[in-house]
Amino acid sequence: MTGHSYDAGRLNLPFVGISTFAKAPYVPDWDAIEADVAVLGAPFDFGTQWRPGARFGPRAVREASTLFSFGHAGAYDHEDDATYLDSSVRIVDIGDADIIHTKTEESHAGIRLGVEKILAAGALPVVIGGDHSINIPCVEAFAADCAANGPVHVIQIDAHLDFVDVRHGVTAGHGNPMRRAIEKDYVSGMTQLGIRNVSSTARDGYEDARARGSDILSVRQVRKLGTEAVLARIPEGARYYVTIDIDAFCPSIAAGTGTPSHGGFLYYDVLEILQGLAGRGEVVGIDLVEVAPAYDPTESTQILAAQLLLNFLGFIFHARATR
Repeated sequence: MTGHSYDAGRLNLPFVGISTFAKAPYVPDWDAIEADVAVLGAPFDFGTQWRPGARFGPRAVREASTLFSFGHAGAYDHEDDATYLDSSVRIVDIGDADIIHTKTEESHAGIRLGVEKILAAGALPVVIGGDHSINIPCVEAFAADCAANGPVHVIQIDAHLDFVDVRHGVTAGHGNPMRRAIEKDYVSGMTQLGIRNVSSTARDGYEDARARGSDILSVRQVRKLGTEAVLARIPEGARYYVTIDIDAFCPSIAAGTGTPSHGGFLYYDVLEILQGLAGRGEVVGIDLVEVAPAYDPTESTQILAAQLLLNFLGFIFHARATR
């Protein structure tokens, strides 16, 4: 068990220094990634259909993440009697993918390249968006990995189904990613949680999703079933790709997003599912999207996003170490 550094080295308070994710080392050379986790920013929001601003999500979430970096070796959770993310877990921040304004295909290619480099280095990719269309290149980046290691099951936590095939010629906007994902032969299925109210997808999209093997649950259905029953519906021992849209949460705690939808999850609704996933299978990829900080002057949305990611990473590597 590693000790803390309160009494040695620099104090490294949250408001001091450069805002990499969790104040992790910055690695600008994508061919020199040596880590367990590599964080990539995807500041792309050209796929939005209403309020823009998620291009500033990666910066905001990185800055918020410094709140949870106090220079000590890991975080002790008294409820679980476990220390998470101690110095044995190597996290790096590789900066942002190249984004070319007005050019979706080229921008998505830059994001895909970043994820491919992370996977080639044997690290867990954590991508911070950006709108939900950035999930499309993230999933595309898994083609070679899945050919070598097997398929992935996609876990989506979101207010909207995002299962539109094509609308007015648009196939790669933030309403399309789950439809694009299920088309991949290396995506074995989907679990879509939190879907509610007026969605981005028409009835035929829901029917299509279910016909392709997707399990769709609203917030109320998740709460009625309970965490353990929800987890029991997800294939055990699978490789999971987890995509989290911040609008899955109630706007009372996550107002900073482009398409807020009331009736959403609260923090522990999602955290307990993520903790269960970490122990149920292998989490191989994560993206968190749609944080648009301009709409939340309290900065609670990006703090929620950073706290969720760090806790999830803690659960993942604790589960790996105790298997």
